[in-house]
Amino acid sequence: MSVAMSNCGPWGWHSDRRGYRYLQMDPQTQQPWPSMPKSFYQLAARAAAKAGFRHYRPDACLINRYAIGSRLSLHQDRDEQDKRSPIVSVSLGLPAIFLFGGIQREQACTKLLLQHGDVMVWGGDSRLNFHGVQPLAEGYHPLTGNYRFNLTFRKVLA
Repeated sequence: MSVAMSNCGPWGWHSDRRGYRYLQMDPQTQQPWPSMPKSFYQLAARAAAKAGFRHYRPDACLINRYAIGSRLSLHQDRDEQDKRSPIVSVSLGLPAIFLFGGIQREQACTKLLLQHGDVMVWGGDSRLNFHGVQPLAEGYHPLTGNYRFNLTFRKVLA
């Protein structure tokens, strides 16, 4: 992973030498993560409902900032207790090529161009599919400059 990351909501995703996990406190400040803005929560809940997940209540929002050349290697989102709830992903700023594979890392990936304002929701049988982002190409967006931001909403606790 080569992106800058922060979180908002009751839970924040963190990685260090001990591995990947969700924490209720920001390890840098020893304070709770900032509250998830109501507009973020509502956006994620509405998007999930449109995709058939009517009772989605996210309790974590990962905020990733991609600089030119940064990428996110293929991975599964499996650190959440609640694996029935979908992942909701909102793209802002520069376009990116999103890779969406299968349940096995070796399966072929579909490449999707995600642009500013695009929202993806995946869950159900595809909840544990491998996914990632190719290196971010050079560019400029009038709202975000040379960056892409991604808001990824998750339901951590079952």
